[in-house]
Amino acid sequence: MNSRQASDTGGEDPSTTHFGYREVDEAEKPSLVQGVFQSVASRYDLMNDLMSGGVHRLWKSAMVDWLNPRPGLRLLDTAGGTGDIAFRVLDRLEGQGHGGAPSDPGGQVIVCDLTPDMLSVGRDRAIDRGLLKGISWVCGDAERLPLPDRSVTAYTIAFGLRNVTHIDRALAEARRVLKPGGRFLCLEFSRVVMPVFADLYDRYSFNVLPAMGAAVAGDRESYLYLAESIRRFPPQEQLAAMMSAAGLSQVRYRNLSGGIAALHSGWRI
Repeated sequence: MNSRQASDTGGEDPSTTHFGYREVDEAEKPSLVQGVFQSVASRYDLMNDLMSGGVHRLWKSAMVDWLNPRPGLRLLDTAGGTGDIAFRVLDRLEGQGHGGAPSDPGGQVIVCDLTPDMLSVGRDRAIDRGLLKGISWVCGDAERLPLPDRSVTAYTIAFGLRNVTHIDRALAEARRVLKPGGRFLCLEFSRVVMPVFADLYDRYSFNVLPAMGAAVAGDRESYLYLAESIRRFPPQEQLAAMMSAAGLSQVRYRNLSGGIAALHSGWRI
C-alpha cells in the first residue's frame, strides 16, 4: 500500500476509495466486494488450497493456536463465511471435552460475513460436519457490526480486513463489541520481508493467480482484484499503529512464511 490509508478521497464529492487498483465511490465498494465473493464462493476454499499450496491451513491453525480457545469463549469471526476459523475453534473446544453448545461452557461462535453466498457455503459445510449447535450465521458489515457493545470475548478476522472500505472503522467496531479483557486477532496477507522472495511473489500474484482463477473458478478478474487488494493493504507496522489508534492495547504481530501473511493481536483493556 502507498502512504494513504484504506480510504482515499478523490475530490470533494463524492468520496472515493480503492478497489484493487481502481478508484471507486466509497458507497460502491461494499457491493463490488460482495460481487467478488459471490462469484468465487462455491470454489473459495478450493482456490485457497491451490493458491497457497495448502499453506493457508497452517496459517489458520497458527491463528487458532494464538487465540488458545477456552471454555466460555464467545467468538465473533468476521468475514468468516465459509466457516474455516469457526470450525477450527469449535474442534479445539471439542478436543477439550466441550461440545460447544450455547447452553454449555464450551463456547459459542458467531460467523459474520457481508456476502450471503459465503454464509450459505459455510452453513452447508457445518451441516455436513454435524455442527448444529454452538455456531450462528449473521449477514453483516465489519464496519457496522450487528452486535451490541461488549458482547464477545474474542474477535477474529482472517483475510477479510483488506476488503473493508474503512479499516479504521472496522477496527473501532471490533473494539466496541469486545468485552474488557477481550482479544482481537487478524490474519491477513502482508508485506514480504525477504527482498529476494518479494519479486517472485509479485510475479506469482499478478500472473499465476489470475490465470488460476480463470482456469478453476472461471473468474480471472476477481483473483486479479485479490492480488491488487493485498498490495494496497497496510504493511505490518502500519496496521499495528492503526490498531493502537483504535484503542486496542498490547498490540503485537507475527510474520508467517516470510511476511506473505501476518498475524496481528491486540486486547481491549
